[in-house]
Amino acid sequence: MDCETCAYYAYDEEWDEYVCEANIDEDEYARLLAGHYQKCPYYRDGDEYRIARKQ
Repeated sequence: MDCETCAYYAYDEEWDEYVCEANIDEDEYARLLAGHYQKCPYYRDGDEYRIARKQ
C-alpha cells in the first residue's frame, strides 16, 4: 500500500514533513523497517468518501 493514501500519514509542522502516526512499538517498527512484511500491516485507507461512493 502507498503511504500517501494511508490514514496514518500526516504532516508534522514541527518536523516540516509527512510522518507515519500509526501507534506501534519499537519492535514492530524495527520489523517494518527490516522488511519482514510485503505490505504495511498498519495501512488504513484514508479515503473518507469511499463508503459514500458505494451508496
